[in-house]
Amino acid sequence: MSVESRLSPVALMAIAALSGEAIAETTSGAESNSAKRQQVYAAGSLPTFAGPDHLFTGDVFVKMAFPGDQTPYSGAYVTFQPGARTAWHSHPAGQHMVVTKGTAITATRDGQVVEFHEGEAVWCPEDVDHWHGATPHAAMTHFVVTNSKDGENVVWKDKVIDAQYQAALNAIEASQPTFDKLSARNQQLAVVAAFAAAGDMGSLRVNLAKALDAGISINELKEVMVHLYPYGGFPKSLNGLVTLMALVDERKASGIKDETGPEADELPAPEKAQQIGTQVQTDLVGRKVEGPLFDFAPVANTFLQKHLFGDVFARGLLTIQEREVLTVSILSAIDGTDSQLGSHIGASLNVGLTKDELTQLGEFLGHRVSASNGVRVAAAIEARSSR
Repeated sequence: MSVESRLSPVALMAIAALSGEAIAETTSGAESNSAKRQQVYAAGSLPTFAGPDHLFTGDVFVKMAFPGDQTPYSGAYVTFQPGARTAWHSHPAGQHMVVTKGTAITATRDGQVVEFHEGEAVWCPEDVDHWHGATPHAAMTHFVVTNSKDGENVVWKDKVIDAQYQAALNAIEASQPTFDKLSARNQQLAVVAAFAAAGDMGSLRVNLAKALDAGISINELKEVMVHLYPYGGFPKSLNGLVTLMALVDERKASGIKDETGPEADELPAPEKAQQIGTQVQTDLVGRKVEGPLFDFAPVANTFLQKHLFGDVFARGLLTIQEREVLTVSILSAIDGTDSQLGSHIGASLNVGLTKDELTQLGEFLGHRVSASNGVRVAAAIEARSSR
C-alpha cells in the first residue's frame, strides 16, 4: 500500500513561500501594479535543492525556474545522476517533461515505458501513477512544467525499487540500437572522452568504472585525459584525472584489482618534437599543412606540430585511430568546434577509420551521451561527403 504525501514540490522542498524580494520588475521606479506588468525571476533568486531521499533514489538536484504564484503551474529544471529516479507519484492536473540533456525514462503503473531524448517532450496526464529518471550510464536533465488543481500539483507515493527500475530498462532494451561496426573498446574510449569534455563528472565516473570492468587499463584512461587537454583545456583534463584517481582508489579499497598497464612513451627531445609532429600532422591531414591561417600566425602551427602532434599524439599507448576516436568524441561535446570536427573526420578517414565506423560513432555518442553530440558528428560527415 502506498503512503501518500499531499505537499506540493515547492512547499515540500523549498520549505518557505517565495518572497516578493525574489522578483525583480522590468520597469524601474514604477508603482506596484504586478498584475499588469512583466516580472523577472533573477538568476539564483528561486530555491535550488537536492531531492530528498524519501522522494528520490540516487542523487537529484532541483532548480526552480518559476513558481506557481502567478499561474496554476510551476517550472523547474531537475538533474538526475546516472541511475537516479523519482518515487512513484501522480499529478492532479498533469505535467509536461522536456529533456534538455541526456536521455530520460518514465514508466507507469500499468506497464507503459517511454525513453525520450534531448529536445523531446512527454505529457503525463492527470492522476497517472508514474516515475521518471535517468538511465544507468548517463546523467539527465529535464525541464518540468507542473500544473496545479485546487492548490495541489503532486501526490507522492512509494519509492521505485531496483527491480521495478530494472524492469523498465529491460522493456526498452529490445528497441536499443546496435553498434556492431564500432568496436567495444572504441565505444568505451569515446564515451569516456565525451563525458570528460562535457565536464559531466557524474556520468564520467560511471563510464570510467565500466571501462575498467571491460579491461581498459588505468594508464590508458589516464591517457584519455591527457589527450583531452589540448582540445578541452586543462581544467576538464585535470577534473577527469581527479575523478579517475578517486575511482581507482575506491575500487582498490573495496578489493577490485584494476590493470595498471604499460606507460606511455617518454616525450621526445625538444629538437625532435617538431620533426615527429610534422610527420604525424602530415599523415593525419594527408598533405603538408600550410595556408593563409598559418601564414598569418605561423607560431600556431609550430605549437600544433611540436606539442599536439609531437608530444601528445606521438605518446603511443593508444593507436592513432583510437586518438582520432577520442578527438572526434571530444570535439562533438564542445560548442563552436565544427571546423575542427570536420578536419578530424577527414583525418580519421586518412588513418584508416571507415565512414561506417564514424557514422556509428556519431550515433553511439548521440545515444549514450547527448543528441547534440550525434548531430554534430553527422553534420561533419555530411559536410565532408558533399565536398
